[in-house]
Amino acid sequence: MKTFSFFCLSSCLITAAMAQSPVVPSPDVQIKTAVLAAPADKRDGAAVYGYSAKNEFVLLRKGSNELVCLADDPAQKGLSVSCYHRDLDPFMDRGRVLKQEGKKANEILAIREKEVKAKTLKMPEQPSTLFVYTAKDGDYNPTSGDVKDGYLRYVVYIPYATAESTGLPTKPEAPGMPWIMDPGTHRAHIMINPPVSTTAHH
Repeated sequence: MKTFSFFCLSSCLITAAMAQSPVVPSPDVQIKTAVLAAPADKRDGAAVYGYSAKNEFVLLRKGSNELVCLADDPAQKGLSVSCYHRDLDPFMDRGRVLKQEGKKANEILAIREKEVKAKTLKMPEQPSTLFVYTAKDGDYNPTSGDVKDGYLRYVVYIPYATAESTGLPTKPEAPGMPWIMDPGTHRAHIMINPPVSTTAHH
């Protein structure tokens, strides 16, 4: 009986450990899905960061153009990938480092704001775009990288821009209408959320 109980306990522990360890898609699949966030003519030359077999954040492919793409986090349900202008990389990378250190969202905002003002963290001098592509869990196959009914939205960072300096509202007043979020801060950005039917692509 003790042997059987020990076997059952061991099996449960192994199963639990496997359940907690996300299955990381192959590098090819990660690259295939990551670049779905990029404009079609930018995909082949974009740098791609993703995850190793040990679930470590690594560079999967060097880039030859101005875009940096991030593969889906295998620990999260569904698909969420993004691509952004390389001038945003210091800002994005700093956020990842602070998150890994255990900092909360409001702490990350405050730290980066302070560092940008101190000029120890550089933000782009020109408007810079971030593309985000998402799909529900059932619409994404992590083995093949096939995606259906994905949704693409856009963010244009303009540090310290305001509603007054851009003429944009601080909330959307019509479907797909651009608006400015976090105005007057280092991460001020224009949000563009197109109607779902106009952004789906594979």
